[in-house]
Amino acid sequence: DVVSWNAIIGAFAQNEYCNDAFKLFWQMRQEAFKPDKVTFISILNVCTNSGFLALGKVVHAEIIAKGFELDVVVGTALINMYGKHATVDDARRMFSKMNERNVISWNAM
Repeated sequence: DVVSWNAIIGAFAQNEYCNDAFKLFWQMRQEAFKPDKVTFISILNVCTNSGFLALGKVVHAEIIAKGFELDVVVGTALINMYGKHATVDDARRMFSKMNERNVISWNAM
């Protein structure tokens, strides 16, 4: 189930096994499991920490398609990714779109 996929992807992400996390993310989708907010947050963290901005933008497009973009935690992960890749305009656009902001999203910005 998705929870098991998320646990493994999250463990890879936390331990900086970026390629393994991405492989599982793509495999998860090929096996017809649908990523949820937790999946996307883990993968965005991989993109942030590994320098995979181009892949992060692909993931962002999928997040938009799934309707998760305005979620405060997912949105904050996107702000963090764009900010750490020095694409401050993208981070600012994301921040401006968010209906709800918290201390973490303000700090990420």
